[in-house]
Amino acid sequence: MTDSHSSLVLAAVQMNSHEILDDNLEAARGLIIEAAARGADVIGLPENFSLMAETNEQRQDAARRVAEVEAFLSEMAKAQGVVIIGGSTPFPAADGLVTNSCLMFDRTGRRLCRYDKIHLFDVEVSEEEAYRESSYIASGEDLVTATVEEMMFGLTICYDMRFPELYRALSQRGAEIFSIPSAFTVPTGRAHWHTLLRARAIENLAWVIAPAQIGRHPHGRETYGHSLIVGPWGELIGECSESPGVVLATIDRAAAKQRRARFPSLTHRRL
Repeated sequence: MTDSHSSLVLAAVQMNSHEILDDNLEAARGLIIEAAARGADVIGLPENFSLMAETNEQRQDAARRVAEVEAFLSEMAKAQGVVIIGGSTPFPAADGLVTNSCLMFDRTGRRLCRYDKIHLFDVEVSEEEAYRESSYIASGEDLVTATVEEMMFGLTICYDMRFPELYRALSQRGAEIFSIPSAFTVPTGRAHWHTLLRARAIENLAWVIAPAQIGRHPHGRETYGHSLIVGPWGELIGECSESPGVVLATIDRAAAKQRRARFPSLTHRRL
């Protein structure tokens, strides 16, 4: 565990989740334990870490079991003495929908906040690959930040990263680290993943932790991986290999604050 006054070790967990919730939780357990053993203070899980669903029935079943997922994250945070940003998991919503929600827990296992994904992925990636998240997900409306380990985190999920105004609003609230758990498609990942994440960091002089799904999933879906940790100057300070695993990076709190003071672009904004 690092000196809380000087640095913080972030860990981005990369997973290959599928449609069986219990198996996914066990996979997450092993990777959380590995990250904690390697000195992580804050561990981020990817979008859909608990379930990469093939059917809406599977999503609804996972939403009914969300108390189990929440208890798992709380227990792991407390047992390992780490902060956990729980990627995303379904919660029940109105009209037969679910939310795509990220839960954050402190070292004692206390739930700090819940963020519901605001921007839904309704796109045609290609003639063969299309998504319509709004057909089964209810979008969120609220910005969410949480202060832990003396630093403020801004919570977002995947497709949110294409909307820079969201991150500017979070930075105006004081966010110094953006959490962006993702399940990025392979074509869009190859084209935009690194560029978008580095841009969000550079624009706001903020850290980015982006845990990701990788590989083939149910219903023929394939995700890009390349879980990243990006520094406030846009530098890549950690990137995961082409398989499930963990990438860690130590961030210097004082250096980031000094960078914002010396390069005060956030105070120069004019509309």
